[in-house]
Amino acid sequence: MIRVTVWNEFLHEINQPEVAAIYPDGIHGCIADFLGKEEDITVRTATLSQPQNGLSEEVLCDTDVLVWWGHMAHDRVEDATVERVHRHVLGGMGFVGLHSAHHSKVMKALLGTTLNLRWRHDDRERLWCIAPAHPIADGVPQQHELPIEEMYGEPFDIPEPSETIFLGWFSGGEVFRSGVTYTRGKGRIFYFQPGHEQYPIYHDPVIRRIITNGVRWAYLPCRTREPIPIENPEPLEK
Repeated sequence: MIRVTVWNEFLHEINQPEVAAIYPDGIHGCIADFLGKEEDITVRTATLSQPQNGLSEEVLCDTDVLVWWGHMAHDRVEDATVERVHRHVLGGMGFVGLHSAHHSKVMKALLGTTLNLRWRHDDRERLWCIAPAHPIADGVPQQHELPIEEMYGEPFDIPEPSETIFLGWFSGGEVFRSGVTYTRGKGRIFYFQPGHEQYPIYHDPVIRRIITNGVRWAYLPCRTREPIPIENPEPLEK
């Protein structure tokens, strides 16, 4: 079984009724629900307000893939939490960053750049699959229309990806590297752009398929998990 932890700030759903209407159990609850229906995946959730942000050493040792959604409270994630997650990814835990997770402390620590981009609300996105042979693209159509989504546009300040699997095109003409992968230490990282909280993106079957594929890709059953010791962290880059 792939042990997945879905982490979410869980703030928009509490403070904004329009978001709660779309995700009554929280974005984390929605994602955990569809992942948990897979026979090879078992899921737990964690949120910002929990002790140690819900990501204690015990929880991370019991996590094969961490799915992360964050937006309005990146600065409220404890530095100790970031350090724990960073070590576990370097040691072999998979990481799937969704939408505004690009600006999370965790992704900045893992990738080492600002991860800045351009953005605009209330747009339309056409998601193009440009690497159809990749496992994350399994069962995904060549193009998929999202009638309403937040525009993310280039330039996107990320290191050169190991693989670019999806490109987003928006009605204003902008393009974006919407699905990219990296390896850091022993850990596999998949960043996937769609998922603004005001739109029902995570109810979309194609988006669900991509995230599920991303979780399976980030998990390597033959990999030996060796979290980097706290007292001797591995450098971010070699």
